[in-house]
Amino acid sequence: MTETQLQNGGASAGTQRRRAALSARGLTKVYGSGDVAVWALRGVDLDLFEGELAVLIGASGSGKSTLLNIIGGLDRPSEGTVRFEEHDITNFDDAELTRFRRDHVGFVFQFYNLVPSLTAAENVALVTEIAPDPMRPEEALELVGLGARLDHFPAQLSGGEQQRVAIARAIAKRPRILLCDEPTGALDSQTGVVVLEAIETINRDLGTTTALITHNVGISAMADRVVRLADGRIVETTVNRDKVAASLIQW
Repeated sequence: MTETQLQNGGASAGTQRRRAALSARGLTKVYGSGDVAVWALRGVDLDLFEGELAVLIGASGSGKSTLLNIIGGLDRPSEGTVRFEEHDITNFDDAELTRFRRDHVGFVFQFYNLVPSLTAAENVALVTEIAPDPMRPEEALELVGLGARLDHFPAQLSGGEQQRVAIARAIAKRPRILLCDEPTGALDSQTGVVVLEAIETINRDLGTTTALITHNVGISAMADRVVRLADGRIVETTVNRDKVAASLIQW
């Protein structure tokens, strides 16, 4: 059973009582100008609530990745604000944005971006060595089911295992927010489910606010809330009353 809203990123009655970990208002992003201007976002409002798992879906070019990059401090909007705690991060200078990303945000992308010459544990340690309150690399890898693969190099790991190392690296610094951009996009369905289970575990066991971009509508069944974008706008928000476990996702 689901509850659907046709307003821009609004919260349902079930989520209104939850505190927003991050709030975006009026986000607009325009690339170029004049006749060649491309509007990637058109006045988007979005709240990510503490501890939720939100899935963002939409066709290619709908604005999903642009939105994720802006709320994660990787890009700046043309207009609008992003508030984290009491801060408007759109007013941060480059050094402040770097600290925001380092201390509070974990990123997982479609491609794993692991250092080939480092083991799984050493790849995770790249983050733990600079984070203010990290977990041990071994602990992070255990959380994603790779406790027995600490000393393996990326070339010795499957694609799904490499992606789970990337997830461990992202969460080892204990981020408040985990942002995943097509984390299963380069994987087959069976391997993708294992990666989704790792993300589900992090969200459930650590309470990490998680936003996951996908073009795969089937993955939305595991979300607390599904946000659909089209042409740079949020066109629908659906609250899942009965979430499906990641292990049961099919596509």
